Amino acid sequence: MDGHVRQHDWIDQRVFDLYDEYCHGRMDRRAFLYQAARVAGGLAMAQALMPRYANAQTISFTDERIKAQYVTYPSPGGSSGTMRGYLVQPKGNGPFPSVVVIHENRGLNPYIEDVVRRAAIDGFLALAPDGLSPVGGYPGNDDDGRELQAKLDQAKLRTDMLNSARYLKAHALSSGKLGVTGFCWGGGTTNFLAATMGADLQAAVPYYGAAPPITAVPQIKAPLLIQLAENDERINAMYPDFEKALKEINAPYEKYTYPGTQHGFHNNSTPRYQEAAAKLSWERTIAHFKKNLA
Repeated sequence: MDGHVRQHDWIDQRVFDLYDEYCHGRMDRRAFLYQAARVAGGLAMAQALMPRYANAQTISFTDERIKAQYVTYPSPGGSSGTMRGYLVQPKGNGPFPSVVVIHENRGLNPYIEDVVRRAAIDGFLALAPDGLSPVGGYPGNDDDGRELQAKLDQAKLRTDMLNSARYLKAHALSSGKLGVTGFCWGGGTTNFLAATMGADLQAAVPYYGAAPPITAVPQIKAPLLIQLAENDERINAMYPDFEKALKEINAPYEKYTYPGTQHGFHNNSTPRYQEAAAKLSWERTIAHFKKNLA
C-alpha cells in the first residue's frame, strides 16, 4: 500500500468536504479540482484524493481459497429485466450463508469486487450486483460511472438490487440465510432492503448510508449494524430520527461512529481510508454476519 493512502493527515478538511460534494455528484471533476486547489493552495492535495484502484486489491481474483465468476440473472421490473453481478464462493461444496455487497453511487468498481472476495474468504457466498450492467456495466472509471448511475431510473435500480438479493438467497449454494452490506449509496440501499425484505433478510450492515423513510422502519426485521463516519454531517443528521423509530419497535441494532473518520473511510483506494477504522468495522461486520447467518 503506498504512502499516499495512509498518510492523509496533511489533507485539509475543506478538501475532504469538497471531495464529498464531488463524490455525490454535486460538482464535476473540473470544479472539484479548481475549488480544492483554491481553498487548500495546491492541486496536489486535490489530485491525491482520486481513487487508485491498484491499492484496493487485498485478495487476488486468482486466490485459491475462492472461486469468482460473473453471473447473469433475471431482474423483473428493473432497468432492463436482466442483471449481472460478481459472485464469489468459498472453497468447498456449501451450502454457505450468503452476503450481498452493494456498491457506491458509481457502479461495481475494483474496490467493491475486492470486498466481495474478502467476504468469501470468511466463508460467505458473496454477490456484488452491478447496477450499471443494464447500461453496459462499470465503465472503468468513477466519473463516468457516477454519471451513468445518476441517469438511471432510481426505483428500477433499487428493484435490481432487491432482485439480486432474492437471486442470491435462492442460489443452489446458499443456505438461505442472507445478509446485506453496502457503502455510501449501497449503505442507503442496505437500509432500503432491510425495510423492503422484512423477515426475508437475516442481517444488515449499512456503511454511512442514507436512512430509510421513517414510515418504512416498522418493516425492518433484520438485526442492523450501523457503521458511521464522524465527519459526515449530511448522513449523520438522518440517524437520530431513524434510531428513535428503531427503538419504538424494539428493533435489534448497534451503531458505531468511528472517531476522526470521513465518509468513505472503508474504501482503501482513496486517502479517506482510515486503516484502523476500516479493519475494526469489517471485523464487526463479519462477526455480525457469522452470528446472524449461522
